[in-house]
Amino acid sequence: MKKTDIPRIPSSEITPEHVYLNRRQFLKLAAIGAAGTLLAACGVKTQPEASSSSDTIIIGERPRDELGDPANSFEEITNYNNYYEFTMDKGGVASLAKNFPTSPWQVEVGGLVHKPRIFDIEDLRSFPQEERVYRLRCVEGWSMVIPWLGFPLSLLLKEVEPMTSAAYVQFTTILDEKNMPGARSPFYPWPYTEGLRLDEAYHDLTLLVTGLYGKELLPQNGAPLRLAVPWKYGFKSSKAIVKIELTETIPPTFWNLVAPNEYGFYANVNPEVPHPRWSQATERRIGENRRRETLLFNGYAEQVGQLYTNMDLRVNY
Repeated sequence: MKKTDIPRIPSSEITPEHVYLNRRQFLKLAAIGAAGTLLAACGVKTQPEASSSSDTIIIGERPRDELGDPANSFEEITNYNNYYEFTMDKGGVASLAKNFPTSPWQVEVGGLVHKPRIFDIEDLRSFPQEERVYRLRCVEGWSMVIPWLGFPLSLLLKEVEPMTSAAYVQFTTILDEKNMPGARSPFYPWPYTEGLRLDEAYHDLTLLVTGLYGKELLPQNGAPLRLAVPWKYGFKSSKAIVKIELTETIPPTFWNLVAPNEYGFYANVNPEVPHPRWSQATERRIGENRRRETLLFNGYAEQVGQLYTNMDLRVNY
């Protein structure tokens, strides 16, 4: 596999995170097994180590991205979240979102399309699902590697047949003040909206996500449907999507409305373009104690660089 090849795994072959066994555990069990063999040879009976889970254990490592980095653990991915509709506390989202209702759920797809349609979440889960191991880079300077489960947004767009006048796609997150305490804040322009250029939306890397580690997506990660655009900062990947609208002009986006001088429409990961208040040259991978260099387009330059030919990335940030 070339370094630029994105790992893709059909949903039927995805191994849930809880059945992965890391190398340290494997070596520990191997050592126990070897010791048991030696003791048995000496006539000493050994008892098998008790298992804390009834799940079958598969010897292997967590899935890796095309650069060789392992995915973050399920616990890390589901307990460190930016989701202002619930709270600004990354560690507090999971508990507040625990009982967030994600069924029934419908997504309206319309605007400049020939075949507008309302999709039930079951309809969207019926699209061919595959695992994509993507890097996620937050504009705040931290990152993760995540094995998403989903399907290319392009498949959905083809279903509704965009008009020739369509040039952009806007995504709208649900506004549920009853179940999302943070959405009651009067200081933000709710509901959360984001957008892509149509060619960005059609790019094969742009994923509509329905799951994580082979399981259905949890509320704190954007259930039941979110976006994953791996070459852009994380805030571009809308969560809990209820509306997708194709437009002729650039749609308003949440953080650009809040601070247009800090958050541009494109928001491509670029280590050479600093945030007005901090550098974007390095990042902290969750679970690591060191900082690592940030890659242009989050390491996906070969796949998406041509989308921005002759564009000044400092102006179009």
